[in-house]
Amino acid sequence: MSASHTPTAEPTVTFASGRDTVNDPPDVRILHYNDVYHLDSSSAEPAGGVSRFMTVVKEYRSPPQPNNNLPDLVPLFSGDVFNPSLESSITKGSHMVPILNNIGTLATCVGNHDLDFGVRQFRHLSSKCRFPWLLANVLDPALGEGVPLGNAKKTHMITTSNGIKIGLIGLGEREWLDTINSLPPDIVYRSASEVAQELVPELKEQGADVIIALTHQREPNDNKLARNLGGGMIDLILGGHDHFYAHSYINGTHVLRSGADFKQLSYIELRRNQDLDGTAKKWDVDIVRRDIVRAIKKDQETEKLVEGLTAKLKKSLEKPIGWTAEPLDARFTTVRTRESNIGNWVCDIMRGHYGADCALMAAGTIRGDQIYSPGPVRVKDVTDCFPFEDPVVVIKAAGRNIWDALENGVSLYPALEGRFPQVSNIKFRFDPLLPVGERVLWVEIGGQPLDKEKVYVMATRGYMARGKDGYKALLIQSEGGDCEEVVSEENGILISAMLRQYFMALTVMNKWARWGPSLARHWDKVVQETSSSCPTLPASPTETRQPGDRRKHGDTTNNSHKGWDYFTPAKLRERRSSVSPLVGHAEDDSSDEESPDEDVHRTEVRDTDRELRVMRKFFRKWCRIAGVDDGKDCVEGLKDSEGEVSWTRAIKPKLEGRIVMVASQA
Repeated sequence: MSASHTPTAEPTVTFASGRDTVNDPPDVRILHYNDVYHLDSSSAEPAGGVSRFMTVVKEYRSPPQPNNNLPDLVPLFSGDVFNPSLESSITKGSHMVPILNNIGTLATCVGNHDLDFGVRQFRHLSSKCRFPWLLANVLDPALGEGVPLGNAKKTHMITTSNGIKIGLIGLGEREWLDTINSLPPDIVYRSASEVAQELVPELKEQGADVIIALTHQREPNDNKLARNLGGGMIDLILGGHDHFYAHSYINGTHVLRSGADFKQLSYIELRRNQDLDGTAKKWDVDIVRRDIVRAIKKDQETEKLVEGLTAKLKKSLEKPIGWTAEPLDARFTTVRTRESNIGNWVCDIMRGHYGADCALMAAGTIRGDQIYSPGPVRVKDVTDCFPFEDPVVVIKAAGRNIWDALENGVSLYPALEGRFPQVSNIKFRFDPLLPVGERVLWVEIGGQPLDKEKVYVMATRGYMARGKDGYKALLIQSEGGDCEEVVSEENGILISAMLRQYFMALTVMNKWARWGPSLARHWDKVVQETSSSCPTLPASPTETRQPGDRRKHGDTTNNSHKGWDYFTPAKLRERRSSVSPLVGHAEDDSSDEESPDEDVHRTEVRDTDRELRVMRKFFRKWCRIAGVDDGKDCVEGLKDSEGEVSWTRAIKPKLEGRIVMVASQA
């Protein structure tokens, strides 16, 4: 479909065979979707949302017309569901399993983001799905000769309600394998076309009437597959990985991808096309696009399911996932004008996760606008401070592009603009009194002067690689820029998910049940590589307080008469520590029963947060009027005993002089 397509609640014809689709019942009915992440609707049309999506699914599953000859619907999915989303950073993807099952999915291809939490977690989640996961051309020798990654299946046969056999193959591309850091060693990748050429004859020998490739690879790779195996071998290629809707007909094969994020789906009808002697030669294919717009009513059963899933997630928001021994300065007045320790820490994790030469993040990424005092770091702190849904990407950028990007970052200083840069493995000096475009005086990367002709590997946000906030120098080639894309937005993961896994690497009690060795090796390496700027304190070997217990120096449940002492950092730590950490079992898809006391503590923490937001708002207003710094020295430090806790190592991010502002003599 054209990029100018206007979203509508009415079905839109993507491809018409010319057959009578009203009076000639189809032999096969397929529903296809791919790359779904968020349960809720978005602000722009098509709004999506799984509840409206399910309304359309049910429409096709049980058509209103009185036609008893219609075969049952065959819903097929092309991968990417368990990540990335803010919800997944808590559940590790488990909340999406009942969604896939309720849609009635009958088979799917493995997507790259389905492996973001490690192969063990993928195997756990896939085992709870009422359908098989397919990936024929990515093999794990540790599981046995010819066994696909994650014990996925190579092929699958579906027999429709009217007896037609659909042979399915799952195929992925090499490119996204290189972006997953938690894969087992010695993974074997085989050409998708080569593997399909071997497996299609086997499926036909088993009686397959229709051959469908469920793929998770970019459109050019699907088109290549069609050119190599069209003309009778593969009837349909139903793809994922790209986040747009597109259809092409290549070498007798339909190549289709059906949008993303519950915003679109495809409804496909197949009818036998017979020659004069009645022998079936091919299939006539009709494809309809459906946009999930706000005019579509929400399915109430699904709405209740989503409410139940999100209610469990909300209970987890106050739970600690880590501990900081240093105040984390996320105020706009800091991150948008100078180096900050939270900016250093996050950029170092971005760089370490992808093994990049450097990292650059627009300070507008950091939305907390407060100092996070020493003590527990909660899920809520992470999701509030890093709420954006565009993943971290990796690009190759020439030194001159990085220099120009830094010039853009300081171009509006001293205004509190989100484009101000936070960096990793970069040091630079700028003079705000010089003309815009000439403010950067020198730049170092990796301790060496920046070489404007050298190409560096940089981790950044997808937002910036699309040239937003003035970062045209980092624009990728597919968007008209100079930079080569190494890890795309489709392959990258969210900052919130990175931080969640970083903290898990520091946890010493109740780790994730399926925290596999590959995931552990990777994140232990990231922790080690960030230790110079963010050292960690050892967990306490002697602390007897269990997670969730109140500290001994006072019980604050009776707080009807609150004084200023109620809001001291020590008392805030005490209340937040009274909620058990979100470490292992609490985030699994099994029920997480809370004791009455913990439920009271969690409610108390939520109420305290609400009061602090109001206090902070008026305190900042007073600071602006009085002309004083809004709390730079108001964070109480930790006592020695509070710097160590039993269940995790604490972080202590620091400043390193990465960004130096000087003022020339006017």
